[in-house]
Amino acid sequence: MQDGEARRTDPKSFVVRGVMSLRNAVFPMVAAFFAMRDTSFGLFTAIVAGAAVLSISSLMSYLGWRRFTYRVGEEDIRVEQGIVSRAARSVPYERIQDVSLEQALIPRLFGLVEVKFETGSGGGEDLKLSYLPEAEGERLRELVREIHAGETAAIPAAAESDIDASDPVQSEAAGSEPGEPLFEMKPPRLLKFGMFEFSLAVVAVVFGITQQLDFLLPFDIWDLDEWQELLAGPGNWLAALGPMAQVVGAVLASISLLAVGVATGIIRTLTREWGFLLEKTPRGFRRRRGLFTKTDVVMPVHRVQALEIVTKMIRYRFGWRALKFVSLAQDAGSSSHVVAPFAQAEEIAPIIRAAGFEPPADSLDWHRASKRHRFDRMVIESTPFVLVAIVVAVAAPVVWFGLLPLIGAALTIVGNLYGWQFHKHALDARQVLSSDGYLSPSVKIASRVKLHSVEIVQGPIAQRRGYATVNLGLAGGAFAMSGVPLERARQLRRSIMESISATDFSKLA
Repeated sequence: MQDGEARRTDPKSFVVRGVMSLRNAVFPMVAAFFAMRDTSFGLFTAIVAGAAVLSISSLMSYLGWRRFTYRVGEEDIRVEQGIVSRAARSVPYERIQDVSLEQALIPRLFGLVEVKFETGSGGGEDLKLSYLPEAEGERLRELVREIHAGETAAIPAAAESDIDASDPVQSEAAGSEPGEPLFEMKPPRLLKFGMFEFSLAVVAVVFGITQQLDFLLPFDIWDLDEWQELLAGPGNWLAALGPMAQVVGAVLASISLLAVGVATGIIRTLTREWGFLLEKTPRGFRRRRGLFTKTDVVMPVHRVQALEIVTKMIRYRFGWRALKFVSLAQDAGSSSHVVAPFAQAEEIAPIIRAAGFEPPADSLDWHRASKRHRFDRMVIESTPFVLVAIVVAVAAPVVWFGLLPLIGAALTIVGNLYGWQFHKHALDARQVLSSDGYLSPSVKIASRVKLHSVEIVQGPIAQRRGYATVNLGLAGGAFAMSGVPLERARQLRRSIMESISATDFSKLA
């Protein structure tokens, strides 16, 4: 309801913030305990320190909640906040690109959501309301959708009393519309996806913790002498078995590290992508995902500015790709919405068509980058290796040490020669396409009508060698084609500018 009445977020949000602030009390408690562990009141000191931090955090959370209000007006959403000094911010509806709902684990237990109004400006300028009942979050999202659609009717506030926000069925139905499923990932697909998301983040975190909290350990983990003394005790039998046992130990350690990396990737994937479902609704594309933090994002079709089909080196060999929508709205700090994280080409094609684009056709007239550009890149990228080889050959006691940098130069040259055939672009009646990468190729597709500008850029070398970089003005992203022959670049500019100027968007409703 657009009544302009000042409202606070849900009172339970204060409780949620209090529970979430418990983690802030853990470190002071641990630090106080170990600092006073030799005294008789060490545990008491730790409890007092934790209670003090928790009390201060709870008080600040309560004051912040009391002093935070929002107003839903006829033309904008206004937020006022600040405990000592007040700050007011107003976001017009016309600047709101998208409204997303996010539920972390603790807010979900209380039936609350974080409502994020995405403006596309980036830099932390998006407006957030933390936390509201699920029904209220759906109501605000529907309100913004209807205003963007030119509808004047809003969801009556009285309807809120008819919806039980704690009932997931009613909350899901509130403001939601039936959609056509486009892509879904069930547990077997998620498990397979996780195996390709190999990560040693856990190992990095453990090493980071040991560096920060090394004073809690009984010995210095970076002292090699202490490690040797430890191995000389219980582990002395392993060293006595000889080189073969040491090799077996190294293999087992590598397998353990591999197992940790695979397990980490699977866990991260399951928590992030659990319940992944992409639907096509009358309002646009709706994507839901997340195990502990559940997100519900709806993006209108007309806000899709471009597409990206990306992959990685290993999964590409098995035919797995990811599809992203480039838009003004943001998705976890990125300008791209991932709408199919792990899919085959035949699964991606229907999504591309639903967004108003066409998948790359076999009949496309692809144009590769200039051979002069390829040669110049080989020279520029291999020159540092050659210079290092000369220095090493002169300074090193053994001359053949200089061959190692030369091997790097040779690999650079081979990589450029092989990768040149994948560095290409194409133009069809409605789209401009660009492809790059030979180990993990990616394809970007943009609508010629939705582009804003065409820029031809030439550096000192490119001016003399007759090629250029073509930069296309794309809302919410970047689109560049490097190494394009100059005459071809001018032809691209003429064709794309004709498409841009053919439609006067200022006259469209």
